[in-house]
Amino acid sequence: MAYDTIIIGAGISGLVAAFHAAERGRKVALLDMEGPQSLGGQAWWSLGGLFMIDTPEQRRLGLKDSRALAASDWFGSAQFDRPEDAMPKAWAEAYLDFAAGPMRGYLHDLGMRWFPVVGWAERGGAHAGGHGNSIPRFHITWGTGTGVVKPYAERVTAHPNITLYFRHRVTALTVTNGTVTGVEGDILADDPAERGRATNREVTGTFALKAETVAITTGGIGGNHDLVRQHWPKGRLGPPPAHMISGVPDYVDGQMTTQAKTQGAAAINEDRMWHYTEGLRNWDPIWPNHGIRILPGPSSMWFDANGTRIDAPCFPGHDTTGTLKRILSTGHDHSWFILTQSIIEKEFALSGSEQNPDLTSGKWRAVLRERLGKGATAAVEAFKTRGEDFIVADDLDTLIAGMNALTPDTPLDPARVRAQIEARDAQITNKVSKDAQINAIRAARAYIGDKLIRVAKPHRILDPAHGPLIAVRLNIITRKSLGGLHTDRTGQCLRPDGSVFPGLYAAGEAAGFGGGGYHGHNALEGTFLGGCIFSGRTVGEIL
Repeated sequence: MAYDTIIIGAGISGLVAAFHAAERGRKVALLDMEGPQSLGGQAWWSLGGLFMIDTPEQRRLGLKDSRALAASDWFGSAQFDRPEDAMPKAWAEAYLDFAAGPMRGYLHDLGMRWFPVVGWAERGGAHAGGHGNSIPRFHITWGTGTGVVKPYAERVTAHPNITLYFRHRVTALTVTNGTVTGVEGDILADDPAERGRATNREVTGTFALKAETVAITTGGIGGNHDLVRQHWPKGRLGPPPAHMISGVPDYVDGQMTTQAKTQGAAAINEDRMWHYTEGLRNWDPIWPNHGIRILPGPSSMWFDANGTRIDAPCFPGHDTTGTLKRILSTGHDHSWFILTQSIIEKEFALSGSEQNPDLTSGKWRAVLRERLGKGATAAVEAFKTRGEDFIVADDLDTLIAGMNALTPDTPLDPARVRAQIEARDAQITNKVSKDAQINAIRAARAYIGDKLIRVAKPHRILDPAHGPLIAVRLNIITRKSLGGLHTDRTGQCLRPDGSVFPGLYAAGEAAGFGGGGYHGHNALEGTFLGGCIFSGRTVGEIL
């Protein structure tokens, strides 16, 4: 069968591209190797955070944002330093225009709404011109990731110009006289496995489809740890971790990008990647090696595997890549939070739609009951009770004994850990302090959103009134690829010599969210979903 365009991958960028192409009257084939239960891909599992600039939500909280300030933050974080960054920089500029201009209105018209407290992710903390968000920009969508996927999924599944092909795995591009003219691949056996769970790879047939254009929207490599290690930036971060957990399902394997490269497409910045340091092994896993990320407030004390308190600006929620490098410098791939019950109740959130059923429901009653009730959220308490990475104790010696039992190959010195905690606690007495983390906590509480629902009042870690004590072993958790297929500003793929690859396009994470790496070396959060939407929309208006 012949189509005007074929889109490979029914994640959020693929849905967006298909919708916009179909609205232009294009006949679209949308393919995915998973079943209909996985429509929306990784986005469905996300917290639904979107990086937007100068919004009503920000202004109501007294925040003064601008495109200029956001650009300063973006480029200070990206640290573009390669000749091939020309297109990624152009995509970054275009996304900033979108996020400061039509983005909110466009999404609002589709039916999206946002939680009124804007989150302050990736706060940086080194200097004004460096990495980090100067102010909160993380807009959590009502319904979390499911609320981002829903308006597109409903439109795509009902659109007369779109044909959905599930369980169709593309194994090759059809290239005719140097131009991509279609795809071919395997038809996989149906599999009723729940969304996110591993599915079979039994081949029941083959297929071939033709089209004027083909777009790759198949995501990144976070589920393929061998590929992550192959591209790991050893010179910048040191050797890759021996052990990692997966923040994405196993079908996020990078195989379509690899195939496109073998057929002549260029990929750039593949050594730029985004993996979190606050990963928990899921006590109730869905996909293989399933990890969940803690979205921490700033108060937990962070220790490396050897029991040394991690220095500024590597505080919780401040500098992901800098902290990753610091942790791996020890030769180990785990670290520790030590905190109190008061801190976990106010500051611990877990990433993902399934870990935030109140926000996913979009119902105020559920949110108020969950966020303002006694104790931490039910999801956090479940991890504290059942998660293998949690230790709870009434006194520090017992806590450290439990930590050492969990990681016997890297035992902590109880006296050394106690001395560091007591030194920190001594800085709580006065309203002023020389402890950088305590100053960061107080600065965070100057933002009304953090003070109300996100940051605990400063207190001594060893104060029994705030107990029990809690230790959390933190694992490296894979998540996003910041590099990808090299494209021009329309999303058309380029060859290694910089010439266009006729007929082939890419969007979303497969294209490094635009151009082959529009984040540069660091992300500001909310720019993953935002980038998928923006690049999918851009490509959909061209296909």
